[in-house]
Amino acid sequence: MTVLAQEADLSMFGNDPFWLILLKAVAVFAFLMGTVLISIVMERKVLGWMQLRIGPNRNGPWGMLQSLADGVKLMFKEDIVVKGADKPVYILAPILATVPAFMAIAVIPFGPADDPVSIFGTETVLQLTDLPVALLYVLATGAIAVYGTVLAGWSSGSTYPLLGGVRATAQIISYEVAMGLSFAAVFLYSGSMSTSGIVAAQEDRWFVILLPVSFLIYMIAMVGEAHRPPFDMPESEGDLVGGYLTEYSSIKFAFFMMSEYIHMVTVSALMVTIFLGGWRAPAPISWWDAANTGWWPILWFTIKLLAVMFFFVWIRGTLPRVRYDQFMKLGWKVLIPVALVWLMLVATVRAFQNDGRSFSDILLWVLGGVVALLLVSLVIDTLRDRSERAKAAAEPEEPDFDPMAGGFPVPPKPGQTLPPVPRRPSRAERHRATVAAPSGAGTEPEDEAVHDAPSDARKEDGDA
Repeated sequence: MTVLAQEADLSMFGNDPFWLILLKAVAVFAFLMGTVLISIVMERKVLGWMQLRIGPNRNGPWGMLQSLADGVKLMFKEDIVVKGADKPVYILAPILATVPAFMAIAVIPFGPADDPVSIFGTETVLQLTDLPVALLYVLATGAIAVYGTVLAGWSSGSTYPLLGGVRATAQIISYEVAMGLSFAAVFLYSGSMSTSGIVAAQEDRWFVILLPVSFLIYMIAMVGEAHRPPFDMPESEGDLVGGYLTEYSSIKFAFFMMSEYIHMVTVSALMVTIFLGGWRAPAPISWWDAANTGWWPILWFTIKLLAVMFFFVWIRGTLPRVRYDQFMKLGWKVLIPVALVWLMLVATVRAFQNDGRSFSDILLWVLGGVVALLLVSLVIDTLRDRSERAKAAAEPEEPDFDPMAGGFPVPPKPGQTLPPVPRRPSRAERHRATVAAPSGAGTEPEDEAVHDAPSDARKEDGDA
């Protein structure tokens, strides 16, 4: 019998000496910051390539030191604190947005837990730490990070930053629900909430193949939670000037910019861990026996991480920014219902597998349930349409909407439509009607032609 949930073996964690824990923490921090610097340059270079531009090419070879130049430039810019700001919260907000983004990377595995490497003669796992509820820890740190955005918008004492902070709050709440539901299906299949246990459960097949719907839901939710285009409504320059960043400058602005890219790296690393096999080598490299041993897993993890980050850049250069109401509708009316139905389906399949049912029986039950659900949905839609038609027939017909009834223009209410705007036919259309009319059709076309003749003559005179 297959166990649906079990406690992961975490006995290999917590046994390192203090100097090794400190060394691993510094190494993870350096890896994260290096990846952030690379991602900034990569984004600008890839966008330039997509838009047939050169991109940054001045600082360093091939422009590779552009991120460093941007950081130095921001540090030397004037640091302005607006007069109406709540100064302690105003200064705390960038720090509160950045620190939680660093915390989530601590539970990401870079190598197998059962095959430690030797560092200065001490064997250790290529992972800073792990928890029995590591993914819940990641969700918690992501929820804390939004406080930096909200407090930045509120403490600035300005309208546009406040609107950006409110948008960020609704965005995080909406898309973390869908993200958590996509995680739940992974919990059911892996039997663990620890990141090392989830990667170990993908030994035969990655979860992107077993759980494609969860993968798609997480892919959309991670872009929304990271405030990346086309879901960057909290800082939309088209309607909010700069959103919650409007009143920030210098190093505080750099903190917010860095937190966005750190969050992008974190959610990308989480996607690699949960759905793309983590540190496991892709086929056909995985057929090599030593591919997943020693220091090699760090290379495979980094390649997958860069591929997911390229996806972020790709959609930024491809998709336009959506409206905020469309974005909220996508989260609440599409992603969450689909995630709930998918979670019920995955739970049913896992329950049948736990009972020892054959694949054909499981497939028959699942297809039967889907067909029954579609039939029920069809019947409900048919009855709803009939009731709506009967209600519309019973209601008295409302008079046409007159936008000038009160003496000044007013917009239509929900359900009302503006009357068509009367437009005078163009001269070319009237000329065609005159030519196409038969000779005995009447005198109106001739009169129209006579009236148009002087204007045509004036036009010819003007052309002359």
